[in-house]
Amino acid sequence: MDMTAKPAGADCRAVSEILSRVGDKWTIQVVVALRSGSQRFNGIKRRVGGISQQMLTRTLKTLERDGMVERTVRHTTPPQVDYMLTPLGHSLSETARHLADWAAAHQGVIAGNRLQYDARQL
Repeated sequence: MDMTAKPAGADCRAVSEILSRVGDKWTIQVVVALRSGSQRFNGIKRRVGGISQQMLTRTLKTLERDGMVERTVRHTTPPQVDYMLTPLGHSLSETARHLADWAAAHQGVIAGNRLQYDARQL
């Protein structure tokens, strides 16, 4: 018996959990904000409009835990903290860019489909 084999649903649950995380309201926006390079907390907060300090802190900690963001503390007075994407985070940002390109290319078609659907519902 293979002791490394996982139950059939284990992979699906793990994938679902990861997709839920990266598909939440803030994760992709934070990843995109960090795409251009290392930034400090307030710089990220300015780039991600509408995010609260608490939610940004939570999102950054989750991304750090998942290995997508690296947090660096500079021992200055006061201490400065920088955040940057890891290679894993950059790969997510590329995937997000492709999804955004798809959404931009199809937004007109989707808007038309919505209008047609709504008209049929009346």
